Amino acid sequence: MTEIPEHLLKRSKERRGALAGETGDAAPAAPAASAPAVAKAAPVAAAPAAPPPPKPDPAYVTAAKTRKKIPFWAMATLSLLPLWAFIYLLALQPREQTVEGPLAIGAGVYGSCAGCHGAAGQGGAGRIFANGEVLKTFPKIEDMLNFVYTGSQAYVAKELTVYGNPDREGGAHAPLSYNGNPMPQQGQMLGGALTEAEILGVVCHERYTISGADAASEEWKEEFETWCSPESEIFLALENGATSFATLDKDFASLPKPPAFVGTEARPSAK
Repeated sequence: MTEIPEHLLKRSKERRGALAGETGDAAPAAPAASAPAVAKAAPVAAAPAAPPPPKPDPAYVTAAKTRKKIPFWAMATLSLLPLWAFIYLLALQPREQTVEGPLAIGAGVYGSCAGCHGAAGQGGAGRIFANGEVLKTFPKIEDMLNFVYTGSQAYVAKELTVYGNPDREGGAHAPLSYNGNPMPQQGQMLGGALTEAEILGVVCHERYTISGADAASEEWKEEFETWCSPESEIFLALENGATSFATLDKDFASLPKPPAFVGTEARPSAK
């Protein structure tokens, strides 16, 4: 057998290797070192951060939001509460009782008499009025009205030695007999400052409030109703000028107990 030279074998082997590379069996060639680098990717904008969660409400806010609301129909009632509270407070305040008629007038007028006779009628420069003293001196209101209107000097001028009840318990009173002090005239016709209605008012105050006559008793009830009650026709007529001390005995002669003559001049006490 003929031996194939070695150089031919080598050439044949190289030829087969070249053929094998053309068929894609060989590894791909490495890329050139000088190839440009892949361009860097553009930066992506970051998404906005989510807002933080809200803080939880305090317990009292949560309770206010979850509790039941007042019904609308109840709001009208509740809105009236301040008004009812005001009315309630007014009802709690004590109401002053207003005394009307002669006693109310007399209580105010007596302030000018208290300087001599005392605020409670205890006396001083003038005689004592308290504890029934006025009633002992003047059992009849007409005589007291005359004396207060004219004053003690008018009695002295007419030489009247006694004013009031001549049979008074403890002795009759003479003009100027108490410390020599006169009783000033109060009637306007004689220079005094009081109207006849005011004189009646202060006399009623002295008899019933200070001296203690009981308006409900049998002894004084009729006098009180005729002269000193708020409904006294005589007092109302004196206030509006429909009568006077000089004429009221005639003007009211038809009353169940008609008044006696009062007058505006000093006179002896009625029998």
